[in-house]
Amino acid sequence: MSRLAQTHGLTDVQQEILSTVRDFVDKEIIPVATELEHRDEYPQQIVDGLKELGLFGLMIPEEYGGLGESLLTYALCVEEIARGWMSVSGIINTHFIVAYMLKQHGTQEQKDHFLPRMAQGEVRGAFSMSEPALGSDVSAISSKAVRDGDEYVLNGQKMWLTNGGTSTLVAVLTRSDEGHTEGTAPHKSMTTFLVEKEPGFGEVRPGLTIPGKIDKMGYKGVDTTELVMDDLRIPANRVLGGETGRGFYQMMDGVEVGRVNVAARGCGVAQRAFELGVSYAQQRHTFGKAIAQHQAIQFKLAEMATKVEAAHAMMVNAARKKDSGERNDLEAGMAKYLASEYCKEVVEDAFRIHGGYGFSKEYEIERLYREAPMLLIGEGTAEIQKMIIGRRLLEEYRFQG
Repeated sequence: MSRLAQTHGLTDVQQEILSTVRDFVDKEIIPVATELEHRDEYPQQIVDGLKELGLFGLMIPEEYGGLGESLLTYALCVEEIARGWMSVSGIINTHFIVAYMLKQHGTQEQKDHFLPRMAQGEVRGAFSMSEPALGSDVSAISSKAVRDGDEYVLNGQKMWLTNGGTSTLVAVLTRSDEGHTEGTAPHKSMTTFLVEKEPGFGEVRPGLTIPGKIDKMGYKGVDTTELVMDDLRIPANRVLGGETGRGFYQMMDGVEVGRVNVAARGCGVAQRAFELGVSYAQQRHTFGKAIAQHQAIQFKLAEMATKVEAAHAMMVNAARKKDSGERNDLEAGMAKYLASEYCKEVVEDAFRIHGGYGFSKEYEIERLYREAPMLLIGEGTAEIQKMIIGRRLLEEYRFQG
């Protein structure tokens, strides 16, 4: 074995894409990631390189100028990119969720208008469900859209937008009671709007404000923001799919892709942590020998490698299930839960192997130690994943009595 987390059954094209991405990560991301992260600097040069590689169009169909690749290919690319710097994988994640939602649910006019430019990276996507007061309870959103002739007027405050400042297209979930009687289930009265805007901060179009970057413990470089709508007017033809009341289902479909992505990110960060740990263990000497020769460290390395392999296998399974057209919320939830938890544990073990040096900003593991916690909450906390998994298991194993 030359490298952990190998994926069997890939086509020649998939292997070529992954080899190209891996080479890009090793040469263009890893050498600069820690410096940029410490400065909280947006990695524009890296993003430009991803555009040149065509990665912004990886899953967009060829008819719209993309590469037309599978979710599996995308997830494996994300794993490689997160291995270099997790923030860069976040830059493309929300873009792909919006592109996927457009591909699956958009009207033909919406696909024709957005997807070719998204494939080139000219239009960059972000999506917005969360709000300051609701956390994981999507059904409790209070942002609202009201019909006014050929437009909708949107009001409310959204939270935790990855790419909130740099994006030019945001998929925004709001309540829209139009056509729904009182007492309708909350998830049946939600609509996704495709909101075009200028990049940057402040008022980015009339009625829409991006206040600024949220200062975070980790996951730096990528911009995470709020979004404030104050009588924001959106044409009716920018309702995703052209029909109100479908927003919750559209978003959940996109989140399944997002959960596979988060699992892939966890795999990539864990892979890098293992690489750092196993390398350092062979360089550091105590009591007359490399610490890798101490049984306690070998046990740690064995546990870390096993977790990397297990998380990768579950992530690949979830991606392949989605690619097959089957329901994959169970597999995506399991993969996201396991990969994020294992990532935290592998990073912490690598941190422990580094000893006091792991606490120094001169060592890369310090950055990974701050990045891993984001994966525990991104695209739904561990508790949310357990709820999804538990409910699906009860559906599959319903007691017949």
